[in-house]
Formats: sequence, structure tokens, C-alpha cells
Amino acid sequence: MKLVKLIANLGYGSRKEVALMFREGRIADPDGEVLYADDKVPHEHIRIDGEPLDPPAGIVLMMHKPLGATCSRKDQGRVVYDLLPPRYRRRDPALSTVGRLDRDTSGLLLFTDDGALLHRIISPRAQVAKVYEATLASDLRGDEGELFASGTLMLESETTPLAPAQLQVLAPRTARLAVTEGRYHQVRRMFAAAGNHVETLHRVSVGGLALGDLPAGAWRPLAADEVAGIFLPALP
Repeated sequence: MKLVKLIANLGYGSRKEVALMFREGRIADPDGEVLYADDKVPHEHIRIDGEPLDPPAGIVLMMHKPLGATCSRKDQGRVVYDLLPPRYRRRDPALSTVGRLDRDTSGLLLFTDDGALLHRIISPRAQVAKVYEATLASDLRGDEGELFASGTLMLESETTPLAPAQLQVLAPRTARLAVTEGRYHQVRRMFAAAGNHVETLHRVSVGGLALGDLPAGAWRPLAADEVAGIFLPALP
């Protein structure tokens, strides 16, 4: 792929704008030698205004989604794409969230431009567990773990029971829940079906990939081994 098209596809500007960047000498190699549009250089050797080029197509990002942001491209309020550099909205292929977290849920959110990978992660067949920590309005009764693991729990307005989910009680009103589906407001509705109300909800891991100490609102690209870790068993 020609450099102008490559850089334009990464959202740095239109092809005309990128061509102008070349003419202005803004695109160089790591040693500061100016590059030209017809040069053939590895992706990792390209610098724009001294900064490394964004990762190529096939990117996977992890973000610590803060409260109040929605997983939407267009919303009247704050959206998760506002937390990324503006050029990430213009990438081709487009960058999409891997599933969604609602406005009132924080924690690990993934983005990718790889459609096949996205569908592999969210497919119930893949059994990729999403682990959430919930604080509840009332003390747990004690039978929620058995109920959620039964595979018979039916949510209101649905006709198919939920797949078994694993509950870990952390405190009388705090629990960790691992689910392999992604139904609408699933965790909140599961606790509602058990007669409780979720006050705060935070996703701590997806498969074997943990959020770790990434600050709220921060993001970073994942290395290949971290992407592979998504398909490992959920962390305890």
C-alpha cells in the first residue's frame, strides 16, 4: 500500500492533506530523514511530527471506560470515542467497540477494526467470560450463586434462559459475576431477578485479559499475546 493511502486510512487526514504533509517534510524516519510518498519503509519506521505512526489495521485497544460515557459514535452526551485521538474516528476500516458497556457501567472496554475478531469475542460459542464487580442495594440472600449457575434463569420479556454464570461473593453487598453472554443490561437484570438492585457495576476482565491499574479514561493498544489472552479462562 502506498504511504499516502496508508496514512490517510489511519485517519491522519485526506489523501490530499497527507500529500501536503509529505511536501512539508512532516513525515520522516526514526533518524529524522524526510520520507517521500513513493518510499517503501516498514510501518514502524514512519514518524509524523516525530511521533510513531498509529498501529496498522488489525488493531485492538483496551480502555478503562469511565462512568458517564456511552459506547456510541453519536450521542448528545460524552461518548467513548471522545477519549481517543480524533483521527481514530476516521480510520478505515472503522474502529468499533467490542460489545457495549452502558453509561452507568465502568471498566474494561475493547475496540477493534477486525470484524472477524470482534464477532469471535462476543459470540456465546466462544465462551469468553466477562467478569463484573457489583455493589448491591441489599445484602445477598445466599442462593444467588445457585440460581445464576442453574442455566434456567429467565429474564423478564425473554424466552430463552440464561447460560450458567458464576458468582463469587466478596462481601454481604458486593459480588463478582462472570457471564458468557452479552444480553441487554444482563448483570443488572440478573440481580433484579434475584430481588436485588445493582448500585455500581464495573467490568474487571474479559477472558484472561484484566483491566489492571489502567486509570479511568485511559487506553492503550494490546500486544498480540494480550489479544490471545482474551480467549484464555477468566481470571479468578
